[in-house]
Amino acid sequence: MDLIVEGKTYINGSFESCCIGMTDGKISAVKKTLTGENRLRFGNQLILPAGVDMHVHFRDPGLTQKEDFFTGSQAAAFGGISCVFDMPNTQPQTKDKKTIEEKIKVAENKSVVDFGVYAGVADDSLENLHEVFSLCDGYKIFMGNTTNALHLKEENLALALQKIASSKKPVLVHAENERCLKKHAMTENNLKDHLLTHPAICEETAIQALLTLAKQIPVHMHICHLSSCEGASLVKNRPLNVSVGITPHHLLFDVSTVQSHPQWYKVNPPIRTTFDRETLWSGLKSNLFDVLESDHAPHTVEEKNTEFEKTPSGLPGVETMYPVFLALAKREQIDFKHLLSLLCEKPAELMKVHKGKFLVGNDADFIVVDFKEEPEKIRGENMHSKCKWTPFEGYNALFPSHVFIRGEHIIDNKEFIGRKGFGRHINRKQKE
Repeated sequence: MDLIVEGKTYINGSFESCCIGMTDGKISAVKKTLTGENRLRFGNQLILPAGVDMHVHFRDPGLTQKEDFFTGSQAAAFGGISCVFDMPNTQPQTKDKKTIEEKIKVAENKSVVDFGVYAGVADDSLENLHEVFSLCDGYKIFMGNTTNALHLKEENLALALQKIASSKKPVLVHAENERCLKKHAMTENNLKDHLLTHPAICEETAIQALLTLAKQIPVHMHICHLSSCEGASLVKNRPLNVSVGITPHHLLFDVSTVQSHPQWYKVNPPIRTTFDRETLWSGLKSNLFDVLESDHAPHTVEEKNTEFEKTPSGLPGVETMYPVFLALAKREQIDFKHLLSLLCEKPAELMKVHKGKFLVGNDADFIVVDFKEEPEKIRGENMHSKCKWTPFEGYNALFPSHVFIRGEHIIDNKEFIGRKGFGRHINRKQKE
């Protein structure tokens, strides 16, 4: 074995003092005791699976003034995330063989965590969609317009899903109906206006169409960032081939609680009402949702500090998601086992990566957290994203003291010791 770590490890639904052995970046043993010289002892600190974030926008290539694969992946690492999946609405949009290959090359040179990439599905890419089947790790469909989104006509949705089904890879959907959004368009001056231009009926209409198609087409469909009580009601009886993601910002913010910098909280789908937020929390606790996803979508402070109408939608979150919810778990506001399912196990399962659990043969991706220490206050100036601001300013968080990816020490005592380009494309073996 290359390395053995000892500590309180989350195994089979409870914490047990045990050892994890690693060989060639994989977990090779999980036992009460293991013999070996290269050993790290973490005492009563908790050893947890690293998180998998199915939904990030690292803005690379083309929008690197906001973020790039190095800064975004470093932020992920500090937040206990060992694998991310990047969205296609970059410049150029990643929707064909050439642009996907270019993004993978950029990420292989910069990323410090493992990664996957989505192919964007648009009207002008449908004909050649089969060309990216072996390259991408899933697909993204925007049913409604958002920042630099790819356009897919409503009448092409069924055809797109049928084509994707033959690839056996998941499709993630931004579920807001475009016709509905256009119907409610108006000048926006604040978050309540933004809510009026993105009413729940637009999400409800889109989700209803998706659920109908999911019963007809054998494709795994993931509804991203569900935000409304109407949407939550619809997905209660969803088909087995439909999963649902929820974000920290839709769970923790609503239009009545945001006091300062309201334009920082402009996001699609929007921050909604207190009732929506409470309904989402209730759904989360009753296992209605499958995945916590950050929808990390940074913009510069200068871009966010313009007048509300011109402010781009999106906010950062990959570094804060796991630590904020660890602090909530410490306060018993969310069940620990459920949290690890949402952040680690289920996203790994959906994206078919060997991560998220302490199983022999899985990648040795884990974090170490001192649950006895007091949570720290999140400060934007301390974040590692290039944008250097956070909507979670002042929130309590438990950041990992150590992070390992494929057995390599990436964060040591909250200091970065990893290297640029260490991260691997999860699909690399298939390509080779």
